[in-house]
Amino acid sequence: MHAREDFHKAGRTVILRLFYVLSAVLVTGACGPTDEGPDAREGRALLAEQPVSAQPGPPAGYAWVIFGADTVVAEVAATAEERSEGLMYRDEVPDGTGMLFVFPDNRVRSFWMANTYVALDIGYMDPSFRVVDIIAMEPLVTESYVSRAPAMYGLEVRQGWFADQGIEVGAQAEVVFGVQRR
Repeated sequence: MHAREDFHKAGRTVILRLFYVLSAVLVTGACGPTDEGPDAREGRALLAEQPVSAQPGPPAGYAWVIFGADTVVAEVAATAEERSEGLMYRDEVPDGTGMLFVFPDNRVRSFWMANTYVALDIGYMDPSFRVVDIIAMEPLVTESYVSRAPAMYGLEVRQGWFADQGIEVGAQAEVVFGVQRR
């Protein structure tokens, strides 16, 4: 990894942490009194020191899929209808975004690219979010891309993203889900 990439990733981490802290402050009453006492200042300082996972999470219907310093903000496809549509009809999948497919069980999975216009990678993951397979998928291909091991999750990102981040089979992700939709 190059020093420039390390600097970029570190900067992104700092920006994300600042966003989380500011979000927490806004949610907990940024319009409150300006002459706060030491207890309020101490509480805010403790909040800022909390790990990212203890701070506000992603919005409803999204998840953060975290591989070390790399995070994907992923739409969650948890219903059969959402999984069926996936990333179809999209013109782009920007870096740092994707879709996390959540299945009710752990088994060999297969995806296809019908009506999908963007080249994608899929990282198949087991129930503990360990990557068990990564496959490059080409646009509009209707043959199936089958996982080589059972998977409960599939993370689709732009093609080449996993390789660019140095993420390989066996990598462990941390996933933070947003508030579930009803």
